Amino acid sequence: MPKLDFLLNDIKELKDSGLYNTIRALQSANSPWVTIDGKKLLNLSSNNYLGLASHPEMIKAAKDAIDKYGVGAGAVRSIAGTMDLHLKLEDALARFKGRQACIAFQSGFVANAGVIPAVIRKEDVIFSDELNHASVIDGCRLSKAPILRYKHNDMADLERIIKENLNYERKYIITDGVFSMDGDIADLKSVAALGEKYNCVTMVDDAHGEGVLGKGGRGVVNYFGLGERIDIEVGTLSKAFGCAGGFVAGRKELIEWLKQRGRPFLFSNALSPSEAAGCLKAIELLEKSEDLVNRLWDNSKYFKSAMKESGFDIGISQTPITPIMLGEAGVAHGMSKRLYEEGVFAMALGYPTVPKGKARIRCMLSAGHTKNDLNYGIERFVKIGKEFKVIE
Repeated sequence: MPKLDFLLNDIKELKDSGLYNTIRALQSANSPWVTIDGKKLLNLSSNNYLGLASHPEMIKAAKDAIDKYGVGAGAVRSIAGTMDLHLKLEDALARFKGRQACIAFQSGFVANAGVIPAVIRKEDVIFSDELNHASVIDGCRLSKAPILRYKHNDMADLERIIKENLNYERKYIITDGVFSMDGDIADLKSVAALGEKYNCVTMVDDAHGEGVLGKGGRGVVNYFGLGERIDIEVGTLSKAFGCAGGFVAGRKELIEWLKQRGRPFLFSNALSPSEAAGCLKAIELLEKSEDLVNRLWDNSKYFKSAMKESGFDIGISQTPITPIMLGEAGVAHGMSKRLYEEGVFAMALGYPTVPKGKARIRCMLSAGHTKNDLNYGIERFVKIGKEFKVIE
């Protein structure tokens, strides 16, 4: 038998169990409306929270950077890949986040893979929320330190586990800022307080808080007014900022160390000039006005209220992430397929992205959506929800 034929059985099992993920290819910009298979659909699946991925000023900034710097950086940051654009972006991010310094990485996932094993040793200990993102989990595994999971957002359980492990010299509490599947927000004030009480370094992955929470989208740490009480902030530039990339922000010595020992910084090609320039423009737009952030929240409240009134279970979301809780993967995938047929692109999520029995369609709202767009989506959700007997 050929060596990888066992994968055929594994793939069949995914399909038979309703867990096989059909990947759609966009034939247009990632906007409130997209073209897939030649068909125009309302886009309720994108992380493009502020509509910046196709913003004309962002496009112009990226084009201008290509004209001046070329398509790629051409090297790793530590050799010949650092351009003045990268330094300008890092300075702008540090200012935007209210931090001493910042380092840019190729993605948010890579940022976690860069900072966690660079800072945490195998003889340290990590206290990690059980629902942290896969990139946090993988970064923790790379550190080879013991990972002790606490119940989701349960500060009593976190304190209990910390008290049982006070013998470690260096202790780290790591949490998502906004949990991407449920849309709830970490109890970051309590995390900061426990970090101070038990001398733990605190870190937040704020991928879904950047551009969404806080003043003008400055993130979850700003939202709670915690400043430097959270030691390490990780963010992404590929969601609300509309580009690609990730970053780590904090004290100057943290960033200096990452430029010496952050493996993705040292061993992977630098962020492209167009991406760096686009991200710079996004920061400029957010510093100028809070209109996009306010519009995002207005759309979020409108959509969530209408879906709840229609009888859908939208879980515990506190953010524009709106999960339509359906339970069984087959139901979620079936509804997603019918929505697609009715002109709505809303992807189903099942195991292993979410626990078994908690499948859902996760709707992502954007500042670019109009009320008419949202009404179009709500009407079709109601129609198909009744077909599947999810609502009455």
